[in-house]
Amino acid sequence: MTRKLVVLDRDGVINRESSAFVKSPAEWIPIDGSMEAIALLTENGFTVAVASNQSGIGRKLLDRRTLHAIHRKMRRAAGAAGGAIDRIVYCPHLPDDGCDCRKPLPGLLVRLARHYGVSMKGVPVVGDSARDLAAARALGARPILVLSGNGVKTRDEMDRQGAHVECYRDLLAAARALASESEREP
Repeated sequence: MTRKLVVLDRDGVINRESSAFVKSPAEWIPIDGSMEAIALLTENGFTVAVASNQSGIGRKLLDRRTLHAIHRKMRRAAGAAGGAIDRIVYCPHLPDDGCDCRKPLPGLLVRLARHYGVSMKGVPVVGDSARDLAAARALGARPILVLSGNGVKTRDEMDRQGAHVECYRDLLAAARALASESEREP
């Protein structure tokens, strides 16, 4: 089976969003159905990658060692459900640092494209915020909005602007749609 790439945002898509930032493994709480979604994607031939802004590092709310512990917990939870997260890339910078990796800029997606040796054209990128969708569009990827996390607010803002995007209730619904498409492919 040919592996296909799918890129997920973390906070608000895989785990609960926190306005105070997720600063420890104990604060990392998966959204209902998200581990099942990652398992479904894995079972259907997708390579799952995560691309996430993590300015909590730049804000000195957590260090890289703690972030890696959070990601180990996330990977273990996905594995226990039968899924796999192959790669995690993140931006540790503050919004005003001027980096090229903080979404809405596409630097994290460029890094994943280089790692996998693929074009991002048409690659599903699942997020809950306008910046996730903008990063996807910048590279011709397939932006998908989920209504968990900040998704409802994002959808409402996009509706006010007359913008439309593929939208699902949560990551599990998006994964089911992607899996269904995958089954129809030759």
